[in-house]
Amino acid sequence: MHRVTPSYSEHPAMFRNHPFGFILAVLLIPVAIGILILMWWYLKCRSTKLEFVGRDVVLERGLLSKNRTELSAESVRTVNVYQSLLDRMLGVGRLSIYTAGDEPEIEVLGIPRPHDFRDLIKQQQAAT
Repeated sequence: MHRVTPSYSEHPAMFRNHPFGFILAVLLIPVAIGILILMWWYLKCRSTKLEFVGRDVVLERGLLSKNRTELSAESVRTVNVYQSLLDRMLGVGRLSIYTAGDEPEIEVLGIPRPHDFRDLIKQQQAAT
């Protein structure tokens, strides 16, 4: 029997991550600086991608040059999800993934559905 592997692929959210900053940037569009802020912010969000592919956690950063970090789901010790009240209402959060040691191997801010990602890691670890 062929088993479908769960997958997750998300970029950090713009509006849901910082709604007040987004509104401020939109209000600054008539002064031309708002367009620059929104373009920079959009490129920053699109140049970061968190994926769960097969049995691996993959974080890819960069637009022209790429930095790719891959972790096996079995090596993940802890997945920490932090959400403020506003983050919880908007469905985003900070995701920190620890393998060994006190510093996170992967940390991403403003990631949509962080609990879904944590649940996929737990499912993968329980299946092995």
